[in-house]
Amino acid sequence: MEWKASHILIKDRRLAEELLKKIKQGANFEALAREYSTCPSKSKGGDLGWFGPGQMVKPFEDAVKKTGAGSVSDVISTQFGYHIIKVTAKK
Repeated sequence: MEWKASHILIKDRRLAEELLKKIKQGANFEALAREYSTCPSKSKGGDLGWFGPGQMVKPFEDAVKKTGAGSVSDVISTQFGYHIIKVTAKK
């Protein structure tokens, strides 16, 4: 199984929760990623491209596995900070 996903990486959990709420209310994920994410992927709207098992840290990969294509995860905590993950495709 491989996944294609985008994410927003934030250091502050409260801000991550606020952004997730905005996304669920219809805010543009890519625009929020460009504005708030601390990951270099922010320049591509958070797009991480395709990746397979073992390529991301375990909590991130576990969240991607549980999130349906076209859906957005809850806020996920890793050693890098807090992620909001949008799974765009699975194959």
